[in-house]
Amino acid sequence: MRVWRRAVQFLAGGAGYVGLELLWRGYSHGSMFAAGGICLLLIGHLGEVEPKLPLPIRVIAGAGIITMVELGIGLLANRDYQVWDYRQQPGNYLGQICPAFCFLWLPVAGLAIALYAALDAALEKLKPKKEKGLSQ
Repeated sequence: MRVWRRAVQFLAGGAGYVGLELLWRGYSHGSMFAAGGICLLLIGHLGEVEPKLPLPIRVIAGAGIITMVELGIGLLANRDYQVWDYRQQPGNYLGQICPAFCFLWLPVAGLAIALYAALDAALEKLKPKKEKGLSQ
């Protein structure tokens, strides 16, 4: 069940990230699907650490996660700047990340936290009764 649950969360994160890009700029790239899936899983786990982090801290950490995943994916899949290009943005790093988008990731991280929680609750309801009492 755990692998299935993580796969659903990864797919939702990938679809959500690509959907946001389609709304924002009208196109996306396959690497952004992977980035979105990774981001949703990592941001979702921020709510599972003990002691539980306050929501504002999770949002800020989530924005940092998105920025670092974007950097990693950028260094792997965006070497020729065909997917995105921040080289003209002030404060950019290698043309892959920039401060302006770091701030944009704050509300996106908030949405990811809400999506992860909603998915987690929905997937919990689908769990067979005998598994609900067991640790995941």
